[in-house]
Amino acid sequence: MEKAEEELERRSRFLSSLIQKKKAVQQEEQHELLNVRVRASDMPTSLQNQAFRCARHLLDSMPNKLDSKRLALALKKEFDSSYGPAWHCIVGTSFGSYVTHSVGGFLYFSIDKVYILLFKTVVEPLDQ
Repeated sequence: MEKAEEELERRSRFLSSLIQKKKAVQQEEQHELLNVRVRASDMPTSLQNQAFRCARHLLDSMPNKLDSKRLALALKKEFDSSYGPAWHCIVGTSFGSYVTHSVGGFLYFSIDKVYILLFKTVVEPLDQ
């Protein structure tokens, strides 16, 4: 009986690894389609994908010239309304940063030749 359980566990691990590999390939295909490259992140994949789609849509709606303020504001508002307040967004072609962020709320990526830093902070009420 113990050998059967071990074999079942081995097969389960194998199937899980296949599923993980397939998800990774699908993620890479989506990144290529949107021309996205993740530079650093601790954000869940679903939120990353939302940021990528939103950024791609906004960039496609600016065919003439990049409006980095408009892009940053739109991403911030999208994430504030979807995932709660205190999201911050920095957009540009050259910038440095050093930020403190909430766990699971950091994404630094490039799309085309634009770099985007999106992160969340904790909002604590002031004691009066």
